[in-house]
Amino acid sequence: MRIGELAERTGTTTRALRYYEAQGLLAARRSSNGYRDYGSADERIVTEIRSLLAIGFSLEDTRPFVECLRAGNDAGDVCPNSVAVYRRKLAELDGCIDRLQATRTRVEAQLASALRRTTGDQPCRTVPSRAPTPPPSPSPTPTSPNGFSPVTGPCSSSSGHPGALPAG
Repeated sequence: MRIGELAERTGTTTRALRYYEAQGLLAARRSSNGYRDYGSADERIVTEIRSLLAIGFSLEDTRPFVECLRAGNDAGDVCPNSVAVYRRKLAELDGCIDRLQATRTRVEAQLASALRRTTGDQPCRTVPSRAPTPPPSPSPTPTSPNGFSPVTGPCSSSSGHPGALPAG
């Protein structure tokens, strides 16, 4: 099948397929006229890559799964290197969860402190502004004035992931 058909069958773009090829994850054969030619095994590889990217794996993390499929296995996660990637990803996620839980605990403590200082019958005093205020720019320092550290790393992003390609 040609690149457009593979892209359509796997729900991706021709651009992404070319990128996977450039990264050595997909190997296209060339027909006599120079067009890329793909088989059903390539469709399975792209499906595996896309499913792993969709759950937050980086493109590089997909490599052992692709190699496992290329070795003739029915699934990309039956090889030891793939299992090692799963273990590493779980440890990374556990670290993210721990950092997020610690941040939640600090925010909860700040809220409790604020509520203790607030009297129920006096509303907050605010000065009306005439023009909308732009959102604050990110702080160049590692912590904010209230002592909170920003959450960084793979668990800070709610959109996209390393190795993802923009649509189009």
